[in-house]
Amino acid sequence: MSHTLSPSDSPVAPALSAGTLRCDVAIVGGGPAGLMAAEVLAQAGVAVHLFDAMPSVGRKFLLAGKGGLNLTHSEPHAPFVSRYAERQPQLEPLLQEFGGPEVRAWAQGLGVETFVGTSGRVFPADMKAAPLLRAWLQRLRGQGVVFHMRHRWLGWSDDGALRFAAPAGEVPVAAKSVVLALGGGSWARLGSDGAWVPLLAQRGVAVAPLRPSNCGFDVLRADAPAGETRRAFLQELIGRTPVPAVGWTPHFVERFAGQPFKTVALAFTDSQGRTFSRRGEFVATATGVEGSLVYAASHLLRDEIEAHGHATFHLDLLPDHTPERVLVEVRHPRGSRSLSSHLKSRLGLDGIKAGILYEHLGKDGMNDPVALAHAIKALPITVVATRPIDEAISTAGGVAFEALDTHLMAHALPGVFCAGEMLDWEAPTGGYLLTASLASGRVAGLGALHWLRQAAGA
Repeated sequence: MSHTLSPSDSPVAPALSAGTLRCDVAIVGGGPAGLMAAEVLAQAGVAVHLFDAMPSVGRKFLLAGKGGLNLTHSEPHAPFVSRYAERQPQLEPLLQEFGGPEVRAWAQGLGVETFVGTSGRVFPADMKAAPLLRAWLQRLRGQGVVFHMRHRWLGWSDDGALRFAAPAGEVPVAAKSVVLALGGGSWARLGSDGAWVPLLAQRGVAVAPLRPSNCGFDVLRADAPAGETRRAFLQELIGRTPVPAVGWTPHFVERFAGQPFKTVALAFTDSQGRTFSRRGEFVATATGVEGSLVYAASHLLRDEIEAHGHATFHLDLLPDHTPERVLVEVRHPRGSRSLSSHLKSRLGLDGIKAGILYEHLGKDGMNDPVALAHAIKALPITVVATRPIDEAISTAGGVAFEALDTHLMAHALPGVFCAGEMLDWEAPTGGYLLTASLASGRVAGLGALHWLRQAAGA
């Protein structure tokens, strides 16, 4: 599937006349939040102009659908909203009006049937993102939304007009109301580069620093020297923080990088007593770990690294086996068989699971039955850094909810509304990210509509 729509699918604005373009509402950002805001306004008969820096809209949306578009989740409302953790109080009112059932109904209205997978996640029947986006854009065009592609927002001019860098030069836009839906800071090549942060901060809007979320991590090298080395001591004396040795050993990388850990359980307790425990899968990378199970714990691991420089989770390689059974099987006489053959025949341990045991225990540890059995059930993995923010699926941080009213309008910028991932919230994968983006876009669109009507009434 293509990650972008073809030129014929990307609605483009007619040539702009000289001077300032005037419109009722300017929406900046063509992701799900911006498109949903445009839909709400266009349905109310408002003339909407949408601007995006990329050649076509919805690029990250399309990439998210590469392996099957996860639209939302089917779980009941209470557990659904709990996935937003500290930001549940701010997001629950939005999701009460437009949550999982409403997302499914909205998709059906675009001619896209959905189904619930075994994990409770909701997908389009054909698993694809492009048909849904194409139908959505066709409906928006029919409602009169005008799209301006390759228009990168530069902020505001002295007279209050929006400034856009366009192929033909800078374009000033005077709008009665503005919806900003500029995304977070991940996947910059798809348009979410966080360049908007200083533009809003300069205008007095509180913005929390963008941080990676649903991200991978670099691990501490298992063969890194224990204790404080002379070099680390000297670096500390001259005010430099020593950089820990990261990544797997070359032998492990050569054999197992890119391979998944299947049917494992991850447990983590941070220094504040917050706990995480879940079964699932993740992948070993060249420098560490990534994948759904790691992403689910990523906010806790990230926060712990920020506070203490490292975080250690424990990996249960055989969650269906009790510790007692594992110890019995490890101690079972193996005769002339190798340890590798013994572990495979008695416990089904081989491949990457056996590889990571050798990585951490070494030859001596592998030959200690008690140490081996303990490692199989609770192998400590220390992570010391998140992967770069541009590799993350999403970002935390952004416009603080305290800087917005209930309509998502910025207190410091009357008539300017914010939506989507540029707001300060985060959620795990599983449809929660997309649902909250759509819900916030809807609220921002309704807020802009309310603003216009108030202005007209005045």
